[in-house]
Amino acid sequence: MKSDIGRGQSFPLGATVYPDGVNFCLFSKTCASLELLFFDAPDDAKPSHIIKFEPQYNKTFYYWHIFVKGIKAGQIYGYRAYGMFEPELGYRFDSDKVLLDPYAKAVVNTENYSREAASKRGDNCAKAMKAVVVDPKTYDWEDDKRLEIPYSQTIIYEMHVGGFTRHPNSGIPPSKRGTYAALIDKIPYLKDLGITAVELMPVHQFDEQDAVPPRKNYWGYSTVSFFAPHRQYSFRRDPLGPVDEFRDMVKALHKAGIEVILDVVYNHTAEGNENGPTLSFRGIDNSMYYMLEEEDKSFYSNYSGCGNTIKANHEIAGQMIIDSLRYWVSEMHVDGFRFDLASIFSRNRDGTPMEDAPILWIIKSDPVLAGAKLIAEAWDAGGLYEVGSFAGDRFTEWNGQFRDDVRSFVKSEPKQIQRLAYRIMGSPDIYPKPDREPHCSINFITCHDGFTLNDLVSYNQKQNQANGENNRDGHNDNRSWNCGVEGLTDDTYIEALRNQQIKNLWTILLVSQGTTMLLMGDEVRRTQNGNNNAYCQDNELGWFNWSDVGKHPELLRFVKNLIRFTQRLHIFRIETILVMDPNSKLPSITWHGVRLNKPDWADYSRSIAFSLRHPEKQEYLHIMLNSYWEPLLFEIPILPKGQRWYRIVDTALAVPNDFCTEKTAPPIQGNHYRVQGRASVILMAQSR
Repeated sequence: MKSDIGRGQSFPLGATVYPDGVNFCLFSKTCASLELLFFDAPDDAKPSHIIKFEPQYNKTFYYWHIFVKGIKAGQIYGYRAYGMFEPELGYRFDSDKVLLDPYAKAVVNTENYSREAASKRGDNCAKAMKAVVVDPKTYDWEDDKRLEIPYSQTIIYEMHVGGFTRHPNSGIPPSKRGTYAALIDKIPYLKDLGITAVELMPVHQFDEQDAVPPRKNYWGYSTVSFFAPHRQYSFRRDPLGPVDEFRDMVKALHKAGIEVILDVVYNHTAEGNENGPTLSFRGIDNSMYYMLEEEDKSFYSNYSGCGNTIKANHEIAGQMIIDSLRYWVSEMHVDGFRFDLASIFSRNRDGTPMEDAPILWIIKSDPVLAGAKLIAEAWDAGGLYEVGSFAGDRFTEWNGQFRDDVRSFVKSEPKQIQRLAYRIMGSPDIYPKPDREPHCSINFITCHDGFTLNDLVSYNQKQNQANGENNRDGHNDNRSWNCGVEGLTDDTYIEALRNQQIKNLWTILLVSQGTTMLLMGDEVRRTQNGNNNAYCQDNELGWFNWSDVGKHPELLRFVKNLIRFTQRLHIFRIETILVMDPNSKLPSITWHGVRLNKPDWADYSRSIAFSLRHPEKQEYLHIMLNSYWEPLLFEIPILPKGQRWYRIVDTALAVPNDFCTEKTAPPIQGNHYRVQGRASVILMAQSR
């Protein structure tokens, strides 16, 4: 085979297919020697060929490269790296381990993979994940391109690819459940709901065994490869199947007008702490990829809360992140990214917080990423909290304060009115820059991490016993209220109140300025039985239960109609902060209490009203929110002759009167409206 081997070149990194062969390139500053391993089958216990890199011939600077003629897409491969094993100095080379290429675009042998074998001494060849050579240029994208829907017109649906269709009642054949292909079958449901973007929980290949046995890492925040789609989500089992099936899904979603946003975990990897497995980065150049404790480099700095922290502002680790983002945009056609624990990007190589972090400036100025949505979870597990101040104006941010303040108001806690008003306006107190769009705030009530919307109104306390950690895991500050009974109940009054509270939460979420995000299944009261940290629950507790669609059609109807209503109106699609002058020709907001123009900002107040006007588009809404437990009589504005107020929403009313379309909405008589306790009302001015 020596005659088929050439010197290769130092760019691009990874395995690159050419007409006559494949170029392999890997960066390692500190390894002494390197071997490229070829395998005939994913679970082979021995490589079919071992090719040694000659440093004087196959190395430029710290780039190891080699060209192998005759190799094509589909070839299974891995590496062995030789060097020092001195953890206290930061070196963890282990030549017994088969290592994944950091730029691997497909991964196999996930079925036989053993985290335990990768964590202890000895050969793990048969039980190691292995890379596959991929040629991204051969896929037929037809006329597909990224959609670039403005944030102002975006409704995000955070979902789990596997959990969305894995339930037996999903209507999907058993072999296809929980896959990219199965998600395609459910596109009509998403489209009918009014979704414009799916935010997929991690789909980079991750380690499902990174959990306390016998539980699995279900959520996927345990990345193994930043370029490869997760193989277990693929209906196709051939080595290249996951890559094409993922692209089929993207193409189908785009045809339906739905963007694809990836939840990406560039803050840590599945290799974990000093006791974790050697899968890739640790065995290639440990100190180049990870932050290590200065006093003893055998220990990993843990700003992620998951055992290790990627050294994002190192030139090589940072370059890998940039290359990964570019790949998913250019070759996989995704529309954006949600960055898990993004504040880790704001830390220097030693973990010190820094301003103007290089990795962030590169991401937000990169021309390949120019049209992509960039969403930051602007905090980390080390205490760095940057909501409102994260990296200039290119990134939007998960607004955790929106979640907390809306929950507290609907729960009827005191001292919430002024905070709620800021959240409804797009949080100008958090994002004070005058040119900052209100849609930089990603507004949400629930996300994967915490209670579902149903559980938020059904449980006072988390119920995480199923996780096997004695209920110690998960958040304790949930700002939830069970409406009088903990958990499931057949009490019709409690159930009616819970439905009403859920509709209140939906109403505030959708009439607030900002970008709306909802959690998979909240539209049909999906429950996790009070578990607010279902990261290891790959079962009916964590899956979308499709029987809920039939159980809660009245809520699904309410949500779909409310999304359609707000999406049609220009007042919810403006890209500037609302002015507070009702006489302005610009879109405006005016605050009221039970009396017009007299909002009650007192600590004890539990109600607020506001008028939204878009003069150019002739839109005029009056919204009343009452979290007090008794009815309140609100004054409503007097309209010009020829116009009347019509009731669109009243969450205290039974179906179908809880939501009425503009055409079916009943007119309001008089100058007052009685808002029931714990209810929300939307009125719309019309001339008809």
